[in-house]
Amino acid sequence: MGERFRGKVALVTGGSRGIGKAIAKLFAEEGARVAILDVNEEALLEVSEELREYEIYTKVANVVESEEVEVALKEVYESFGSVDIVVNNAGVIRDNLLFKMTDTDWQTVMDVHLKGSFNVAKAAQGYMVKNRYGRMINISSTSALGNRGQANYATAKAGLQGLTKTLAIELGPLGITTNAVAPGFIETEMTRETAKRIGIPFEQLVEASLQGIPVGRSGQPEDIANAVAFFADESSSFVNGQILYVAGGPKA
Repeated sequence: MGERFRGKVALVTGGSRGIGKAIAKLFAEEGARVAILDVNEEALLEVSEELREYEIYTKVANVVESEEVEVALKEVYESFGSVDIVVNNAGVIRDNLLFKMTDTDWQTVMDVHLKGSFNVAKAAQGYMVKNRYGRMINISSTSALGNRGQANYATAKAGLQGLTKTLAIELGPLGITTNAVAPGFIETEMTRETAKRIGIPFEQLVEASLQGIPVGRSGQPEDIANAVAFFADESSSFVNGQILYVAGGPKA
């Protein structure tokens, strides 16, 4: 158990599974009190049990609904006394080629990734400004550079990068940094859904992805958690408005 985030309060959206869960676990292991928001009640119960030895707050909340976010942030602040680190990780995919993509496919992805991150950032910044301290980290993707079948997801993740750089400018003078991590291929439930959608075994998708990854392996959720921890560290105060691609190489 480490001490890197001792005394800090970290909030992770979509933190019950995959990348979000790995991030929440790292913060907890490094001494932070951790709040996890998610729409999946069953998964929240599971992660609460898994991390029961740490100080954990969990709440079923939809980041698209600003009132739910505001209530959750208020509860976190009242329970833990601060909101120091926020990770906007909640996300969904509704992949399809453009001519097959429905309005709902488009809007759902926009709402969760962009409106959700906006809602959380807006609610959290109030608490951070009071303390003149904060670390906001948005989870983007290499898909922000363009990816077949992901017009909605790629657009949303690119939008998150614009949000990141704008918040870095607005909030930087107040002691709050904003950065983004852009994962490449990571073995998660989401990438398993991708394999299912295109009708191939997950192992085949992993093998195909390895051909474009210079380090010769696919990513794990812990790889992203480590990158998030770098941005969240108190000593990273001069790192602001940056996008870190974590993809095993220089390209998506």
